[in-house]
Amino acid sequence: MTRFFTILAALLALLAPQLAAADAADIDAAARGVVRVLIVGTDEEGESFPVSHGTGFAVSGNRLVTNNHVVDEVRIDPRLRVLVVPAEGGEAVEARVVSYSPRNDLALIEIASGLRLPPLTIAGAAEADSGDVYAVGYPQNVDIAQGLGLGDVFRATPPVKARGSLAGRRPSRQFDTILHTAPIARGNSGGPLLDNCGRVVGVNSFGASSSGTDAEFFFAVSMRELLPFLRANDVQPRVNAMPCRSLVELDAEEQRRAEAAARQADEAQSAAARERAAAEASFRTQVSRDIAESRDNGLAVAAVLLVLSLVAGFAAYQLHVNGKRNPFIAAAVLAAIALVAAVVTWFSRPQLREIDDRVAMRLDEEFGTGSADPVSGEGALSGDLVCTVDPQRSRITGASVEDLPFEWSAGGCVNGRTQYGLLDGKWSRVFVPNEEAAVSLNRFDPATGEYRMERYLLGAADMAAAREARGTYRGPGCGVDEAAARDFGEKQDAVLALLPDRPNERVVYKCSKAD
Repeated sequence: MTRFFTILAALLALLAPQLAAADAADIDAAARGVVRVLIVGTDEEGESFPVSHGTGFAVSGNRLVTNNHVVDEVRIDPRLRVLVVPAEGGEAVEARVVSYSPRNDLALIEIASGLRLPPLTIAGAAEADSGDVYAVGYPQNVDIAQGLGLGDVFRATPPVKARGSLAGRRPSRQFDTILHTAPIARGNSGGPLLDNCGRVVGVNSFGASSSGTDAEFFFAVSMRELLPFLRANDVQPRVNAMPCRSLVELDAEEQRRAEAAARQADEAQSAAARERAAAEASFRTQVSRDIAESRDNGLAVAAVLLVLSLVAGFAAYQLHVNGKRNPFIAAAVLAAIALVAAVVTWFSRPQLREIDDRVAMRLDEEFGTGSADPVSGEGALSGDLVCTVDPQRSRITGASVEDLPFEWSAGGCVNGRTQYGLLDGKWSRVFVPNEEAAVSLNRFDPATGEYRMERYLLGAADMAAAREARGTYRGPGCGVDEAAARDFGEKQDAVLALLPDRPNERVVYKCSKAD
């Protein structure tokens, strides 16, 4: 039995990265850009009533994708209108159909008023034949089961998220589709099929007929159809072709990398300590020998000068006795000079206590004493830099990113206009935009050249709280002193305290001096 549990634990450990690949926060973030697409008519009293509904999702600021069969009756009956109901924080708004494509069951609709819908990212990589997927939309049977009335569909409600698996590509109905098992029903039409990173891999369109005992399979319009359709209508979607990686997996790799770096640092420190100890012993031997030699030489010189002083003094005495004034003065002066020189030479000899000072000076010359200081910038990067994306350490679920120029001043100023705050020895800046439902935390380490950008995709309520916290302080201009930078860093902590434990995106750059 013990062996069984050991084997089971080993299998779970092997499966952990795959199990951790899905991130519910990414699916939730994508779902905020999904809408209910209502087809409405008007009764004799001028009141609107729903005729049918489907699902759509944002692909740009004011344009959304859905199925052609969801909105096709509007083209046939001019008395019908299209309304879009957001997933959160808003009322139904008027929309118009700008493009129908019956061939591949796609349609493009446009809203006039700004709902601030976050555009979904399109998966640009080749479509996989297997893996988890999520269908997001508004199945009608769920509305019925919840007892939602006709008026309820005009109010914002969150879409239903259903998990399934890819079952391969299946061209059908004269257009390219992918087969999957994520449950959809009437009302899901036009909704996105998402991968584990919340990126669109298909547009749900229809299901396979079943006798009730067969397995359920569903079809989504593939990216081979969607991307050309969008570009033909002058929509440049956010496309990401990078692998879908889990932050749990990335954090585990970061931990392993940090542990390996710590071991290397310890080994390097130990090797450096051994090298320094060996150098110190060598320097001490050499310095001790030099000082001993200097002391001996000084003693010899002092002795010679003392003898010279005695001889000159005796000569001066004899000359004085014999009454020879001028020679007496010369001899006396010589005796005094020699005596003073002997005393000075004796006391100017290097002392034994100087050995430690000279050894320390030699060690500083050989190994140096400087270290990187994130505050003063000493020993750290500054000036014009080029920052290159490290894809192995990044998780990018939105639009693909490129290398960027980066100008860093030692006082925490970026590109000459954006001041960073200093908290716990780290430079950072929190961005809370008014037009985007995301908070960004950017950090730079001038000692290592690492620039890190992390984005948190938040819901309407959380975004409002972040904006309120950001409104309680004002970001300083460039050129502030250290105290002001630290104060700014502490104030930013009010926004950071509201963020989830993990971001949705993490982009890690390695910065170096520009050529």
